[in-house]
Amino acid sequence: MNHSMEAHRTDLMTITRYVLNEQSKYPESRGDFTILLNHIVLGCKFVCSAVNKAGLAKLIGLAGETNIQGEEQKKLDVLSNEVFVKALVSSGRTCLLVSEENEEAIFVKPSKRGRYIVVFDPLDGSSNIDCGVSIGTIFGIYLVKDKENPTLDDVLQSGNSMLAAGYCMYGSSCTLVLSTGNGVNGFTLDPSLGEFILTHPDIKIPKKGKIYSVNEGNAQHWDEAITKYVERCKFPTDGSSPKSLRYIGSMVADIHRTLLYGGIFLYPADKKSPNGKLRVLYEVFPMSYLIERAGGQAFTGKQRALDLVPKNIHERSPVFLGSFDDVEEIRALYSAAEGKTSS
Repeated sequence: MNHSMEAHRTDLMTITRYVLNEQSKYPESRGDFTILLNHIVLGCKFVCSAVNKAGLAKLIGLAGETNIQGEEQKKLDVLSNEVFVKALVSSGRTCLLVSEENEEAIFVKPSKRGRYIVVFDPLDGSSNIDCGVSIGTIFGIYLVKDKENPTLDDVLQSGNSMLAAGYCMYGSSCTLVLSTGNGVNGFTLDPSLGEFILTHPDIKIPKKGKIYSVNEGNAQHWDEAITKYVERCKFPTDGSSPKSLRYIGSMVADIHRTLLYGGIFLYPADKKSPNGKLRVLYEVFPMSYLIERAGGQAFTGKQRALDLVPKNIHERSPVFLGSFDDVEEIRALYSAAEGKTSS
């Protein structure tokens, strides 16, 4: 047995240790945020285990119900939603929850209320479960103004008010990416320890990437700016190499690759979906928060994504996320298109 190696393994930065270290920077902190994050991490571990056993446990098939978005719910969707709702309520630190799977916001009963609001998509990309493609959980955390009287207005605010955001990807490994405002860090679940270990400290997205990620099946419905941008990706006029197309169709997996390798993820509005398809509160905001904290940009085609103020909890928006220079190019194309229409 290699004792020096085993000793090294005991000096690991676990996600719990990392969050406690962050907490110690704020002497006035009462530990509520740490407790809440620990409950989210527990939910992620549970869902990871369920995803790994899904085929064996017959959890893959349809649950027979349709969710608020009109999508048929998978059994794993239902299970994941229940797991996160119960984990968040039982933490005693939340007062309001918004889930993709629930039509209405969930108001926590007064005896279990805390100061935080959590918005989440319990299992994003669940249509990919059957073929083993990476899927994930996305979440964002807000602070409530008055925990005794939480209202929908507390959650219908711009993404700039978000305190923390993250996602957990269930794939070849289970990876949790988190930002509490200071940088972005990635943790990988060590199954032998049952702990998330810091494996990607201080993630910085490359300033420019070589990959673009978009569903080209919708190309005939795109506006001129997007058509022009994708054309440039394939046939650059400045002598540079063409970008590679990579599109998984699972937002967590596509954003994870974009965060690590750079490039751009596009989900534009089009003639079929004039308001875009991704949900503002629990998809666009958390991912935009992470991309910006890693040095990238998030844009809707009209404005910075985090400046949006949603009018309802399941509102949708187009979004362009990724390397700073790549998103800047999209912004320039939209500015030019706007200039044409106004002249």
